[in-house]
Amino acid sequence: MSQRNEKLEPPSDDKRWRIVQATMQRNGFERDGLIETLHTVQESFGFLDDDSLRYVAASLNAPLSQVFGVSTFYHLFSLKPAGQHTCVVCLGTACYIKGIPLLLKEIENRYGIKAGQTTPDGNLSLMTARCLGSCGLAPVAVFDGEIAGKVNIQEAMARLQALEEKEDVRQA
Repeated sequence: MSQRNEKLEPPSDDKRWRIVQATMQRNGFERDGLIETLHTVQESFGFLDDDSLRYVAASLNAPLSQVFGVSTFYHLFSLKPAGQHTCVVCLGTACYIKGIPLLLKEIENRYGIKAGQTTPDGNLSLMTARCLGSCGLAPVAVFDGEIAGKVNIQEAMARLQALEEKEDVRQA
């Protein structure tokens, strides 16, 4: 019989932890609620930090290695805060064949970051996905949650430039 850890104190007094605790309680503080709990943490805080992983592991009586393994296996989970804007490039077969590697290389060169990194100013996070499920629109990229199909280098760079300008207007 597994011991329940409903009484564990969250890492901080932040009220968002109540949402996380409700998710774990709904799943009976069982390990099979791990993925849903990690989703709730990420939705609440934007990413999964070390403290949150330890808290979830202890609360669900799961080994930290299992929680870390799940959080790094699924590409939707992030262990670092995302930038103000995001660009996700699909690396699926259809996108790959239709030239997405050239687009990815151009973005990396223009912004001085590699896939999985965020620009030093925190403005842009560049990510990749194995497949976005929009193969009929290949090549595909997602800019701040908006899917762009049949995207070419010029269009992608224009979209990223527009995101930068939108940020500049907000700061002015």
